[in-house]
Amino acid sequence: MRQDYPAAAPLVPQVWLDRIARLPAEGGPSGSDWARQARRLVMECLDEWDLMVTGPPRTGWTAVVFPVRRADGALAVLKVGWPHVESAAEHLALQLWGGEGAVRLLAADPGRGALLLERLDASRTLMSEDAFEACAIIGGLLQRLHRPAPPTIPPLRDWLVPHLDSLDHPAVPRRFAARTRSLAAELLQDGTNLVLHTDLHFENVLAGDREPWLAIDPKPFAGHPGFEFQPLLRNRVEELGTGSALRWSVRQRLDLAAEAAGVDVEEARLWSLLHTGIQILWARDDPATASTHIALFKALED
Repeated sequence: MRQDYPAAAPLVPQVWLDRIARLPAEGGPSGSDWARQARRLVMECLDEWDLMVTGPPRTGWTAVVFPVRRADGALAVLKVGWPHVESAAEHLALQLWGGEGAVRLLAADPGRGALLLERLDASRTLMSEDAFEACAIIGGLLQRLHRPAPPTIPPLRDWLVPHLDSLDHPAVPRRFAARTRSLAAELLQDGTNLVLHTDLHFENVLAGDREPWLAIDPKPFAGHPGFEFQPLLRNRVEELGTGSALRWSVRQRLDLAAEAAGVDVEEARLWSLLHTGIQILWARDDPATASTHIALFKALED
């Protein structure tokens, strides 16, 4: 393997691999099976695409990213991740977007869960911008990303239904479960079929050279764009305030983003309620996070 950063730097951080190893399979290898081959997959990608590692890796929830230099001298990043349902169509969405509003895909090896991407400035995200201004920026990016979905992008409905069926979990208050199911019965009948990013929050927008801000790390599904806005509410929650201030801040973020995205604000509110109900379920083992989502649910209700 070629590298020009200190040899002592780890190829793939062991602490991150240990966490991945605890994940159950989601339509692919279990986390433990994948973690055992992760280093080999990275080395194969470096060789196949003739890449030189130029610095230490960064890790996200399910992927490791290396800054690299291509044989022609161009800078890029190599992303290799554990295959799971949410990541399955990432390369397809990036191909469809073609760098318009999103990071540009240079090459993909779906079998290895590997993407070669243009280099953006990982040190500059929308976390450093005013939250309301950042919501408007993200809404503008979403407006550009919402294109008719080809059949290769999995339907949002198919992904959500198993989670809706699990809302009877004791950690989900009954009235929130009932309201979420009621919303799903209504909203999932909608036939809108656009490509959705589904995880476009403040840290998933990086500064670029060819555009000021570009989206990264999509978890693509096909459906209604109203589903897109909940990540803007569950991040930077310490800035939302409490009581009436929280309700105002939540509605202001949602309004700014939906208007910039060209999505009806009321539809965005209802979809965000549905999305938040699912998030309460997903946070069932984390009481503090579940409480945050319960507060957001209340703030979104009329």
